[in-house]
Amino acid sequence: MADRKLKVLLVAHECNPESETVPLLAYNLYKSLSRLADVTLVTHERNRAALEKSRKGEEIGYMRESPLLSRYYVLMSRFFKADGYINNWFVFHAAYQAIHRGFDKEVERHFAGRVRSGEYDVVHAITPMIPRYPYRISKACQKTPFILGPVNGGLPYPKGFREIGKREFSELGFLRELTRFIPGYMDTYRRADKVLAGSTHTLNFLKETHHLSGGRIELFFENGVEKDFFHTREDNKGGAGGVNILFVGRLVPYKCADMVVEAFSRLEPDVLSKSSLTIVGDGPERHSLEAQASRQGIAGKVRFTGWVEHGKITAHYRKADIFCFPSVREFGGAVVLEAMANGLPCIVVRHGGIGDYVTPGAGYSIEPISREQVIEELREKISMLAEDGGLRKRISENAYEEAKKHEWGKKAENLIRIYEEAIKNKDENRLHGV
Repeated sequence: MADRKLKVLLVAHECNPESETVPLLAYNLYKSLSRLADVTLVTHERNRAALEKSRKGEEIGYMRESPLLSRYYVLMSRFFKADGYINNWFVFHAAYQAIHRGFDKEVERHFAGRVRSGEYDVVHAITPMIPRYPYRISKACQKTPFILGPVNGGLPYPKGFREIGKREFSELGFLRELTRFIPGYMDTYRRADKVLAGSTHTLNFLKETHHLSGGRIELFFENGVEKDFFHTREDNKGGAGGVNILFVGRLVPYKCADMVVEAFSRLEPDVLSKSSLTIVGDGPERHSLEAQASRQGIAGKVRFTGWVEHGKITAHYRKADIFCFPSVREFGGAVVLEAMANGLPCIVVRHGGIGDYVTPGAGYSIEPISREQVIEELREKISMLAEDGGLRKRISENAYEEAKKHEWGKKAENLIRIYEEAIKNKDENRLHGV
């Protein structure tokens, strides 16, 4: 196959260059992979307008849904969204099963025959990324490898943060246990030639619950960084002095921006007087955070920007010196990779995806035992970095190098390797009658 590009059927219900989070992530993966392979994208009709603006001859299959499901989607979105934020993820994903099922049937109807005929070298399903959805197209992959993921999810709240979990309806987490009863769900995982796990937690979870051997599952972080997003910090000179601290994310309870504000307020007066905090993002916690800053006498040193378009966030990364993101339930945490790509020393909690990104020497990862303990460690780490420019510079360089591993082009190259291995294994198994 060295003389031609691999033909890939890429199934991504959500894939949109004008969106955020998962749909944008899927688009970035699709765009990067398309440079190395002959990719046919299958996505929902809702993404057509945005995708057609940047389409360059690639085949895209747009799946329509019934008028009934279309109305259901509109009603469901209105019911679960408040200020653009999903207010109950557990029930939302349960309700979303009907939407996915309609899409899944259409994918099978339009492409199963083409898969069986051997038109594609690989079938890869990437969104939704929550590991609770079946794919009927996997039944057509007797001769063609079926790749699933990266899937990510099922992360519990740390024991010391169960109160935040209650505010996020974590008591409904038992709904995850019902996943195995969804028709076709367990079969999808049994048929998959390779499952890509988006975090170490999900990797271990799927190995245990689905009895996946090491050869059938692999760690493949869901997030990546565009090449033009990288920025070295030659201007980060050594020496003591104040710093600009940055938080980027939705202002919702589990992102814990309140702990950043609290830690910032506890800095020693000489450090605090020369430092500032910028909070980029919006959400239901904003008014509470503004009131907190006012109560603690630091309102003049804390700037709330509100929501900022993704393309304009770069300016905030490049003006900052330290990135603080103590989210206690983060599957992907793309903002941490973006901060590292801009050479920012990151302070995160060691829980979920963000704990995987911030390796020793590239920032600080705090064990989330309790709120008070995390706040004190945040304060300590901010102080250390604020008072030691040389330390900031060393960590900045390490963070930048670590982020390079997650550049989208490199991730696409890694996917090609995974595809080629899956094709080889499928051929060998067929040869030996497995």
